[in-house]
Amino acid sequence: MYDVAIIGGGPSGVAAGIYASRKKLKSVLITKDFGGQSVNSASIENFIGYKSISGVDFAKTIEEQLRANDGIEIKDGLLVVSVKKLGDYLFEITDSAGGIYQTKTILYAAGSVYKKLEVPGEKEYEGKGVFYCSICDAPLMKGKSAAVIGGGNSALEAVIDLLPYASKIYLITRSGIKGDAVYREKIEKESKVEIINNANTQEIFGDAFVKGMKYKDSTTNEEKTLDVSGVFVSIGWTPNSGLIKDLVKADAKGHILVDSKTQQSSMPGIWAAGDVADGLYAQIGPAIGEGIVALLNIYDYIVSENKA
Repeated sequence: MYDVAIIGGGPSGVAAGIYASRKKLKSVLITKDFGGQSVNSASIENFIGYKSISGVDFAKTIEEQLRANDGIEIKDGLLVVSVKKLGDYLFEITDSAGGIYQTKTILYAAGSVYKKLEVPGEKEYEGKGVFYCSICDAPLMKGKSAAVIGGGNSALEAVIDLLPYASKIYLITRSGIKGDAVYREKIEKESKVEIINNANTQEIFGDAFVKGMKYKDSTTNEEKTLDVSGVFVSIGWTPNSGLIKDLVKADAKGHILVDSKTQQSSMPGIWAAGDVADGLYAQIGPAIGEGIVALLNIYDYIVSENKA
């Protein structure tokens, strides 16, 4: 019987794991891998303590810090496949290897997955010119034209990742750039980058690989075509809340609704933090804070319930 089971190895889950160890709670952290969405960043420059660190190195750093703490069991390389409520103060978790864990509380920090465009050609050309990870696949665009779809920080980072490789980069946004000014200023100086606003992607086409895409100008309703060899989709993420959707309340997009002071969900005994929760800002710093707040509140909850 665990005091707390932490699901997820991103910044919020790892931060909570470190605090669980320091609070001497009997705890387990279950994750497929470490770092969450942060591993897709070529350079993280807004995390306190580091002038710049790659997403991969950041993931290694937080994993090493977690493993340096005694008192927490780490089950990595595993997916959680089910979460059940057995009774008051009792939950059961099953992992992809058949492992079963019983716990008094759960911190659900399962993160998110890339959001899809859901347009013709996207699924057919996934991995054949349609990409979701610019740091992984930007080198494939050496000497070729590419389109990045999105207007937030992840899209601007994708453009920056492509700069050393692509001969031409189109940034396709529906309603303008919303990312940080420091990124916007960097790409606006690049002659190979063309920004196309008010554009709704209609189709991705090709033969064996992507050869182009179509979009509609929302101001003129005119459909236009771009000849590109790659389309990098950077329009956000969908929360991984499916496993507990029947246990907790969530918003229309699937984010778990939590108390902003405690990170408690609508179900007593379940907390949520990071991208899967309904926080305003999906960034590393807030995610770490949410994980810590959740764990501290879990500790108070366990102490008060044990006293009762």
